[in-house]
Amino acid sequence: MKNTKENSPAKVNSASAFPKDTYLRWYEMIQLMRKFEEKTGQLYGQQKIKGFCHLYIGQEACAAGAITALTKDDKWITAYRCHAHPLGLGTSPNAIMAEMFAKATGVSKGKGGSMHLFDKAVNFAGGHGIVGAQIPIGAGLAFAEKYNKTGNLCITYMGDGAVRQGALHETFNMAMTWKLPVIFVIENNGYAMGTSVERTSNVTELYKIGLGYDMPSEPVNAMRCEDVHEALARAAERARAGEGPTLLEFRTYRYKGHSMSDPGEVPHQR
Repeated sequence: MKNTKENSPAKVNSASAFPKDTYLRWYEMIQLMRKFEEKTGQLYGQQKIKGFCHLYIGQEACAAGAITALTKDDKWITAYRCHAHPLGLGTSPNAIMAEMFAKATGVSKGKGGSMHLFDKAVNFAGGHGIVGAQIPIGAGLAFAEKYNKTGNLCITYMGDGAVRQGALHETFNMAMTWKLPVIFVIENNGYAMGTSVERTSNVTELYKIGLGYDMPSEPVNAMRCEDVHEALARAAERARAGEGPTLLEFRTYRYKGHSMSDPGEVPHQR
């Protein structure tokens, strides 16, 4: 299995149309992500993969649509549901699967496993097991890009459960104060680990959290690659122009449970 596609922003023909090769690229990425995750789940069920494991099935457009909107020099960071992002960026599926098996040939030399994938070659900074810990790290990566005047940015993913962490608010304040080139993405599947947003927060439209910091913020239908790409393209343009961060609430849905210890069920399809 190989994935060697070069990462560069796609040019949009109009407000609603994308080139055919962009749709083909999205299809290729999503197919790779989905098949990889299905095989991972199968091997985990056979007890060939150990430890914690969190699948991305259903959320693939969150990564695929973003990859075509950014450049190969931008930095990426996410939480512990981290197989799909490096796959889309070009990391070898063989190296990721080897990591699942704790082999030295794995992308993190067999020491990280499913939750701690890193690949400097594609500017993927992880894979982080502590809920919300990647949020300030993402701002730090963006600070480095601004300090070095590279013109690059950092996209920082988090789940809807992670927005309850205090580090998010400290990070948002610093990111806006310093106008850091960072795009914060909440992958909101509506249930965090298993409890609905409505039962854990007074603010149910999570993008509104950014408004308290005067941060440009908007919801995105993240089941469509087109919507994801367009929202990321706008946010990236602001970041590269020195206008600071953006918060995007990716409204998505996952067809599996929070982790392999809570697999859930996929509705029967006829």
